[in-house]
Amino acid sequence: MFEISVKMDFSAAHNLRKYRGKCEKLHGHNWQVEAVFAAEELDKIGMVMDFKAVRKILGEVIMYFDHCYINKTAYFKKVNPTSENIARFIYERLKQELKKQKVKIKKVNIWETPCSRAAFYE
Repeated sequence: MFEISVKMDFSAAHNLRKYRGKCEKLHGHNWQVEAVFAAEELDKIGMVMDFKAVRKILGEVIMYFDHCYINKTAYFKKVNPTSENIARFIYERLKQELKKQKVKIKKVNIWETPCSRAAFYE
């Protein structure tokens, strides 16, 4: 099995529902997202997938969040915008985008601070 990963970031605001503490108030983060991709075989030139293509796909997915109030987005009007749920959302969108590829999304890591990470994988 081969794997590659890319990191990108976005800035956005959110507040946590049903949380008691500072995070129940509106606040923002500069999130960093790492998406890990895997393939059993390399393509004909020896790659899992071109990093440029992977960054394009991830960039399109995280554009959904960049410079927005996450709680107001369609998906997160009902789902609490925790880092864990944001990681799952990004994972599911990437999985959808790669449906017809030999490359699979393996894991999404998301940091809301340099020392606080959440992840989602199947």
